[in-house]
Amino acid sequence: MNAPSPTTPPDKPGAPEENTGPSRLLLALEGRAVLEWLSVPLAMPWLQRHVPAGDGHAVLIIPGFLAGDSSTLPLRRFLDRRGYRTQGWLQGRNLGPRNGVVAQLVQQLNKLHDSSGGKVSLIGWSLGGILARELARQYPQWVRQVITLGSPLYGTPQTSTNVWRLYQHFNAGHEQEVERGEGAPPVPTTSIFSRADGIVGWKGSLEQQGKQIDNIEVKSASHLGLGINPMVWFIVGERLAQKESDWKPFAATGLCRWLTRSHPLAAPTTR
Repeated sequence: MNAPSPTTPPDKPGAPEENTGPSRLLLALEGRAVLEWLSVPLAMPWLQRHVPAGDGHAVLIIPGFLAGDSSTLPLRRFLDRRGYRTQGWLQGRNLGPRNGVVAQLVQQLNKLHDSSGGKVSLIGWSLGGILARELARQYPQWVRQVITLGSPLYGTPQTSTNVWRLYQHFNAGHEQEVERGEGAPPVPTTSIFSRADGIVGWKGSLEQQGKQIDNIEVKSASHLGLGINPMVWFIVGERLAQKESDWKPFAATGLCRWLTRSHPLAAPTTR
């Protein structure tokens, strides 16, 4: 990702609100992801009762920065048990869209589309969400929907996340093949985020433009725990179970009304 420059100085009247990174306190609290992991067995009976069975379509799940397919294995196993055909991204640790990464993803998406006989849903955690979003923008004919988990969709990377320096360290000298597009891709798109995210500023995870878009907050979730949070699993399962021709925004009921919150499209921010 190349770092975009703000188009309007933030001190001018009417300038878009700048998205800033999470506080040091939220970053320090990211260790609570362990609690989210431990809560999965306790929540599993509830999930099995309330997450609809899948229709068998293919789901490609892309991990976040510095993570690999092992990080998404619990989510993939859960979705497999619900009846989906999931696949990890098969490229080791995600260090960013370096040379060849996008080409392999395109080839993988094409094969999944052909072998499954239908469109593929894309799920991307953090940086993986940016890759999923841009894949869908380029190849909407192969993509059923996109779900992002705590992804830095908008905002200046230097100030909207707490890992920019680390990202620069690992990618010094490597050309990046993907730049974030303006607005959501032309497929149903759901952004799942948390105001308590300690890695990515939550305002930058709000989708701003496009049709068939949903922004869903999972209260108190950590960034590192988004992929193993039971409420996130519920939302992902509910989104995937929708009929391809009948997409609707998420409607929280019961317990979800206390643990989630839907947000309208955000006003455009500086990029």
